[in-house]
Amino acid sequence: MRRDLDWADEAWRSGGWQEWLRDRGSLTLRLQQRCGDFRVRRLRQVMDRPNADERRLLHLRACQRALVREVLLLCGETVLVFAHSVIPLKGLHGPWRGLSKLGQRPLGTTLFADPRVRRLPLTSRRLDRRHPLYRGLSAQQPDLPRQLWARRSLFFLDGQPILVTEVFLPAVRALPRPDVARAKR
Repeated sequence: MRRDLDWADEAWRSGGWQEWLRDRGSLTLRLQQRCGDFRVRRLRQVMDRPNADERRLLHLRACQRALVREVLLLCGETVLVFAHSVIPLKGLHGPWRGLSKLGQRPLGTTLFADPRVRRLPLTSRRLDRRHPLYRGLSAQQPDLPRQLWARRSLFFLDGQPILVTEVFLPAVRALPRPDVARAKR
């Protein structure tokens, strides 16, 4: 297996990024608590072939397509997170069928609202220009640092997976803590 496609629990190597990489709660809720002007900008939502590392995790063949959704999570106009989700077709015709109609709404709100949704452990890693997600984000954000931290996990509903990857941009670390953010309102 190629090392540039491996994901593990590398959060321990991340220094100040650990709090973002290891938190198992809703990232959407966490960002909303720290940003008064939180919003989602959908970049693309298409039937596409997932990346090689995603196909392996989802047990898909190279020719199989899935729904790929990419959004930016913003505070005002500042990009905080690039989120990339992959839903195999079988899940779209089953328990995840409503997710194709999210539009500009955050996926996290839906995932964490249903108590039947089960989340597997988070994995994390640094991404650089060799990874397709970094390259996809760099098309939207040309002045990226050489490496970005990302995390991902599988969510299951009725046995059907959805893979969610979140790539953190430096601006997310500048957000005030929730108690400070509430005090400013």
